[in-house]
Amino acid sequence: MSENEKKDKAPVKEEQQYSLNDDRRVKVLSPGAMVAKRFFRNRIAVVGLVILAFMFLFSFLGGLISPYGEDQLFYRTDLMKKEYAGAVLNVDFRYSAAEGQKMSSAVQAMAVLAIQKGETAFEYGGVDYQVIKEGEDFYRIALADGTTVAVTYKDVIRSSIEGQELSFDLIYNALKAYVGGGKTFSVDGKVYTIGDDGVVFENDTEIAYISRYALNAVSPDVFLTRSFRDQLIEAIENGQEDFTFVNENGEAQDFSVEYKPDVKNWVIYRKQASRVYDMYSFPSKEHWLGTDRYGMDMLTRLMYGGRVSLIIGFIVEAISTLLGVIMGGLAGYFGKWVDNLIMRIVDIFYCIPSMPILIIIGAAMDAMNMDPKLRMIYLMLILGFLGWPGMARLIRGQILSLREQEFMTATEAGGISVYRRIFKHLVPNVIPQIIVSVTMGVGGTIITEASLSFLGLGVRFPFASWGNIINDVNRTFVLESYWFIWIPAGVLLLLTVLAFNLVGDGLRDAFDPKMKR
Repeated sequence: MSENEKKDKAPVKEEQQYSLNDDRRVKVLSPGAMVAKRFFRNRIAVVGLVILAFMFLFSFLGGLISPYGEDQLFYRTDLMKKEYAGAVLNVDFRYSAAEGQKMSSAVQAMAVLAIQKGETAFEYGGVDYQVIKEGEDFYRIALADGTTVAVTYKDVIRSSIEGQELSFDLIYNALKAYVGGGKTFSVDGKVYTIGDDGVVFENDTEIAYISRYALNAVSPDVFLTRSFRDQLIEAIENGQEDFTFVNENGEAQDFSVEYKPDVKNWVIYRKQASRVYDMYSFPSKEHWLGTDRYGMDMLTRLMYGGRVSLIIGFIVEAISTLLGVIMGGLAGYFGKWVDNLIMRIVDIFYCIPSMPILIIIGAAMDAMNMDPKLRMIYLMLILGFLGWPGMARLIRGQILSLREQEFMTATEAGGISVYRRIFKHLVPNVIPQIIVSVTMGVGGTIITEASLSFLGLGVRFPFASWGNIINDVNRTFVLESYWFIWIPAGVLLLLTVLAFNLVGDGLRDAFDPKMKR
């Protein structure tokens, strides 16, 4: 059998016919599906969309699941050093004037000069003075008739009893006995004894002590006991940087000693446990990104900061878009004097230096101590009001090209109102351009808000935004030492703005039917 005969005898397949409602028919994509298909073919745009999805989940869901509040403060107990007293090895002459006598600073200087020259007398202001050596580094200043005016010395005598002042006679006689190696002396009929360590007793009661070190408390209501002084001097002479003092009540107190070579004295610090902000704490299991200068959890602040930045971005763009669509729609449809008027207003807005204006307004709100929540509302309104001209020009240009087309002639012939022609027929045809412009504009608005907040003129505490979080790097030591304060916020800000731009580019390409894929 020939090949032709075989073909003739072969069963003929019936041609299949599909109805319009048959599931096997070719599916025709809707315009929205076509846009989505084009968009998701753009891998870079999809990456931007994934980043945005993460940012929204991080900002809005993260704040809900975080165990901490936006402005919750954390504290820690630190052993802090507070200046307590000062000590110096006395090398200068000190003076104590006799009762009823005065020793002016000029006379003191003349007395020191006479002592240094080895002279026994000097004259000042027409008065003759005698310098009488009572012992090593101990002199008595008297008038020509022998009346004692004052004593000058390098060994320091202090009262051991809080609130008690030592009389001149006691000071004079105690020092005279001490420098002369005496053990006893009497004043007003009372007998006093001096121990080897310079402690002065009256009937076994300690009343004063003598030392070459001069110690003074920083606070006037603090009395330095002799036991504290002895332990401090011992620490100084042994070169100790820390020592523990147990007071009369058995309470142990920690102190540290620091020598200041420029002034040649020692500063004594008291170590106290103080409850302070847990500021600039490095990342840990409790705080994954550490804490800021107020002791607040950085990760939680970033979550709430992203929420604020995104909300501000969308609300500002919504205000700008609404004003831009209205003004641009009217200008594009009516043309003539309406178009000229609106475009001149747009030109005026373009001439306004927006950043200086925002800085001035922010400074004014600072001066008025405006509530942070109200301040944020005003910030959104101002940014939205200043941002509509770009959208207005875009809408105007699109409507100018659309209003001459056939479907607009049909709406006019059908007697449709002007309002419906603009906002029901023209504006919907420019929605793709609006969506692309808004998507890319949100990123720019977030940058503007972050810049203002970084300058301290935007969102204020207790509200967080990525801008005012980065504001902390105004301090150089934070920039150099605490990376977790500014790098995470900067990275989130960078990724968010980049993602909006990527999505905007992807939407622009997807809405363009002439794009070749």
